[in-house]
Amino acid sequence: MLKVRCAAPIFACGNAHARLSLVFFDVQNHFQTVMFNYPGRRFFMNWGHWPMDRAIYVFVGIAFLALWGQVTLSHYRQNFHHKSMWAPVITAPLFSLTAFALAAAKLEWLMSLFSYLMWLGVVIGGAGFYYHFHGVGVRVGGYTMRNFLVGPPVALPVMFSALSALGLIAYYWR
Repeated sequence: MLKVRCAAPIFACGNAHARLSLVFFDVQNHFQTVMFNYPGRRFFMNWGHWPMDRAIYVFVGIAFLALWGQVTLSHYRQNFHHKSMWAPVITAPLFSLTAFALAAAKLEWLMSLFSYLMWLGVVIGGAGFYYHFHGVGVRVGGYTMRNFLVGPPVALPVMFSALSALGLIAYYWR
């Protein structure tokens, strides 16, 4: 918080509170003038006025990029032995780009595309949960705690579905 120290003559005025408010207002306006007059300010200036759904679209885009890195490494380590392993690797960057584009420009066709892709993400996450859970049971020892720790991560497809569901919540919350 910016503090303004006032000298005694300011308080000698009849309305000290109004005078102090004017001093603070001038300092704040000067700060805004100095900080926000730069090239490209139109994009960054409106961050404080973004609706919540737009911020969620940015979060979903970043989270799908991070999730894409993890899924790609994990499925590459298993040599993509099942064709369904390609689904999250191919779709996660597409989901991310669509979310970023939707945060930048709210076009109706882009919103419809985003909705369809997020529903697809929920389905892909559900199928991934089935395959991962089944993969834990196929290992020697079946559904033991050790196999849940060293086998395919059961929580990762759930996260894929949850991020898609978060995107759908932002889409339908209008």
